[in-house]
Amino acid sequence: MKKALLTLSALALCMAAGSALAKEYKELRFGVDPSYAPFESKAADGSLVGFDIDLGNAICAELKVKCKWVESDFDGMIPGLKANKFDGVISSMTVTPAREKVIDFSNELFSGPTAFVFKKGSGLSEDTASLKGKTVGYEQGTIQEAYAKAVLDKAGVKTQAYQNQDQVYADLTSGRLDASIQDMLQAELGFLKSPQGADYEISKPVDDPLLPAKTAVGISKGNKELKALLDKGIKALHDDGTYATIQKKHFGDLNLYSGK
Repeated sequence: MKKALLTLSALALCMAAGSALAKEYKELRFGVDPSYAPFESKAADGSLVGFDIDLGNAICAELKVKCKWVESDFDGMIPGLKANKFDGVISSMTVTPAREKVIDFSNELFSGPTAFVFKKGSGLSEDTASLKGKTVGYEQGTIQEAYAKAVLDKAGVKTQAYQNQDQVYADLTSGRLDASIQDMLQAELGFLKSPQGADYEISKPVDDPLLPAKTAVGISKGNKELKALLDKGIKALHDDGTYATIQKKHFGDLNLYSGK
């Protein structure tokens, strides 16, 4: 009997320890680089707007937790996660094998290809041969940076890194760059629809293993509890139609969700 009591006491202690270790999220802090309209940018009043912002706020609403957005340059996202500056990254972060070695991801948020942007009539295209000797800009920390270093540099293309996408477009429109490389939808629905993008066009999608399409919420390695929570929130957005409503608001009838 004494042994049984001891066993029960040990079990109770283990359960108490388990509950103490389990983190109850009352607030979710999301890292974001607001230079990537229509996914994440700043409105005239300084508020954060965009598809990712709406999705993040909706996930928090589904989970009944407070959303806090922490601004950061994109190349500071993974270091920021490791330093506990935020709980997750919602900033058009693509799922790649390299990133999966150092962080984990939620289920898919959306998917989209990569493309180049250049001046109309420039004769440039997604074919690297057309870009030889030209200067192409990209945002640091992105999959486009990995592609630029592994493919474009070796093909005789000059490449230039920038802290954020706004700086890329600023040098593109000033003539310091011949082209830029970024998410295709961001370029098409953000830059090309702006006054500064009126004289520019977009290439066909760039097909390369270094440029996967699926984006998700980046989280710290091994945080299974938060992954389960976020996946629950994402599923709820699809189940109750919230995702479709947000997607239609930003992209009309375009479907960004692959369901993978």
